[in-house]
Amino acid sequence: MRDVTRRGLLLSLLLGGVAGYVDAIGFIETGGLFVSFMSGNSTQSGVEVIEQGATAVILPLSLVAAFVVGVTAGALIGRQGQRRAWAVAASAAAVAISAVLSFLLPDGPWRFLLLAAAMGALNTLYLAEGRARVAITYATGTLVSLGLALAALVTGRSRSEWQRPLLLWGALAGGAVVGAAAHRLGGEVALLIAAVVLGVVAVALAARRRLPIRP
Repeated sequence: MRDVTRRGLLLSLLLGGVAGYVDAIGFIETGGLFVSFMSGNSTQSGVEVIEQGATAVILPLSLVAAFVVGVTAGALIGRQGQRRAWAVAASAAAVAISAVLSFLLPDGPWRFLLLAAAMGALNTLYLAEGRARVAITYATGTLVSLGLALAALVTGRSRSEWQRPLLLWGALAGGAVVGAAAHRLGGEVALLIAAVVLGVVAVALAARRRLPIRP
């Protein structure tokens, strides 16, 4: 994350906030599953397959698969330059479609697969050497970075490296708070707000023709 500029950091904080926002809505509407936190879904699957049987893990494992598909699609769509804006635009479209399905088919659980795919795609905006440089939607990787940065602070190797992962975690957690509050307006309305925000980000990225990060 040290290679990301301040403008890029602001973008990652915004997207991290959106990820937390959408994840909170998904958590509420699925009754305890996640659309961006796949470690949680994996653990949930392991518990439920013992306690409730194999059919209980179909949705959480499908969310994991959809997330991976979203990462794959985002990497293919946004391999270079302005095309990265398309990955965000595709995420916005997926969230918007999920919101419409939430209104038309409120009891249909499979609309959450679109949210998981959208959140997966967001993790492809900062790629280098085949890996994500910034963990947009998963707090575990961010907290590992924070712990390592705190070790660097204690040993005197860096005084400020801890700030960025802490900010990113805060954006994700803060977004979850806002998402839980927005859900009171109705899940479909709350998701449409997220889709609009992602759409604005996609337009801004397309206008700049490149992500605001150093190669």
